[in-house]
Amino acid sequence: MAQSKDLTDDVRLAHLMADDADSLSMSRFKALDLRVKSKPDNTPVTEADTAVEEAVRRTLARTRPRDAVHGEEYSDTGDSVRRWIVDPIDGTKNYVRGVPVWATLIALEVEGRVVASVVSAPALGRRWWASEGGGAYTGRSILNATEIRVSQVSEVADASLSYSEIPEWVTSGRGQGFINLMHDAWRSRAYGDFWSYMLVAEGSVDIASEPDLELHDMAALDIIVREAGGRFTNLDGVDGVGGPGALATNGLLHDRVLEYLARA
Repeated sequence: MAQSKDLTDDVRLAHLMADDADSLSMSRFKALDLRVKSKPDNTPVTEADTAVEEAVRRTLARTRPRDAVHGEEYSDTGDSVRRWIVDPIDGTKNYVRGVPVWATLIALEVEGRVVASVVSAPALGRRWWASEGGGAYTGRSILNATEIRVSQVSEVADASLSYSEIPEWVTSGRGQGFINLMHDAWRSRAYGDFWSYMLVAEGSVDIASEPDLELHDMAALDIIVREAGGRFTNLDGVDGVGGPGALATNGLLHDRVLEYLARA
């Protein structure tokens, strides 16, 4: 398996942190006494979310003490060109309800560009990862990996579209364009959250998009889609994870989809 030499240790570390995260999150998945609280934005946070992020931060404090950390549940730490971006459980609402579509997202950003990441979905038995110049992979471990590539679908009429929640599109100012895209696409399904983007990277889906995301929601997805041969931008077509929203495609469809999603 090809691997960008300078990032090898970072990718291995991300896998180790994902292993720990999987153990913690799976130990509380479907627990009858799972503790759940509401954050100020009315989204849920569970004891598993905080436990996973705390574990990742402890490991980074020990192994990468000079690196900065940005996570969903705790304040940013450090001031470095190297920054780890962590979403302890992407898909917390699924996690709370016993739906297995959730994952831990761990990304490394260097000088403002995401260069490596691991996305681990233990309840699905799936993991994806990538590093800049090293390709994108899926498998249970680095030693058991299959390289992934985006599709070659070139027409919206032949494309499969995945999304999250329609109400967010309605309030985004891009709702009619999104409905038109759904109408014109060959197929549309709400796989949601991280999974939509991993399916794009695997070539099973051709377009994935959401209008309202945070940095920790997007960082780990970006590099995997790009290294699989796709494109990841905001809804205005700017490459990277700066928002607003996110659009991932196989690249061939990207400019056409951006036309659909332009603000009215």
